[in-house]
Amino acid sequence: MLTRRLMNHEWGGWVLLCTLGVLAIAVPVLNLAVPQDNPFHVPTYTVTLMGKYLCFAMLAISLDLVWGYCGILSLGHGAFFALGGYAMGMYLMRQIGTRGVYGNPELPDFMVFLNWDQLPWFWYGLDHFWFAMLLVVLVPGLLAFVFGWLAFRSRVTGVYLSIMTQAMTYALMLAFFRNEMGFGGNNGLTDFKDILGADLQSDVTRIVLFVTSAFALAATYLMCRVIVTSKLGRVITAIRDAEDRTRFIGYRVEYYKVWIFTLSAVLAGIAGALYVPQVGIINPSEFQPLNSIELVAWVAVGGRGTLYGAALGAVLVNFGKTYLTGALPEVWLFVLGALFILVTVAMRNGIVGLFRKLRHG
Repeated sequence: MLTRRLMNHEWGGWVLLCTLGVLAIAVPVLNLAVPQDNPFHVPTYTVTLMGKYLCFAMLAISLDLVWGYCGILSLGHGAFFALGGYAMGMYLMRQIGTRGVYGNPELPDFMVFLNWDQLPWFWYGLDHFWFAMLLVVLVPGLLAFVFGWLAFRSRVTGVYLSIMTQAMTYALMLAFFRNEMGFGGNNGLTDFKDILGADLQSDVTRIVLFVTSAFALAATYLMCRVIVTSKLGRVITAIRDAEDRTRFIGYRVEYYKVWIFTLSAVLAGIAGALYVPQVGIINPSEFQPLNSIELVAWVAVGGRGTLYGAALGAVLVNFGKTYLTGALPEVWLFVLGALFILVTVAMRNGIVGLFRKLRHG
């Protein structure tokens, strides 16, 4: 049964998995084995950029799981992504040790600069990779569980729920900007040296992080695909289409919504943890409400309720953002707004919906 579900993909799912497989094999070869003066050489900068796109695609799938299949429009999913990133960033900061500017073996540089005497209690244990990974999962998951339980148990839905999620991420952004919180304040966490003893500036480490991101994205897609094609997935879809009717026939709707919302937050946190060592920094700007709104645009552009469409939208929109913010930085937000309006008015099912329409005449 599980094997059948894993093999039960639309054409877009197969394209996504095959593309990830090709990238996981080709990119390391073209980066490490092909000389730099060869036109087929893939620069390390491009490897890092593609790795970032893969993390964004994973984040988009996590949102599509709750929005596309359960009808929960979260405008705060960027917060879960950032929390996972901060957990990883704290681990990376603890690995610096005496190699920091001030050479303090216990305190990160920003704490020494702010005249902190000792490490805050919530930094304890983060010199261990396994503990950091535990927090990557637990912190976003616990926040989503508590938030979801309070909201869904009170039957908060629609625009009111979206506003609440937006308020949550905004509140976290303000909190993390404060120096006394112990997360680096405005500058955040940066100047990382290594991960698991491997130099983060090494081409090999960059490739390993890229390949890990590719496998994580594939695993995320497969897991979500198994969920949405199962009996649980049918219940979740029923909640999206007719919540009151689903509740009337005996299902505890709030339990399903809390579970799927928590799982989605955990996936977003893992994406954030993979993102941070590749970009080399995590700061409170990752909590910006605009980031969560952009995330919704990625899913809408690609095609919500498809999973692979969300990944496609994340890659395409961020590729456009990378180009436009370099060539025409002042017009990017206008382009994003116009794109979202276009999708809402003329392409309600996104790029995937357009392909389906063309395919079936």
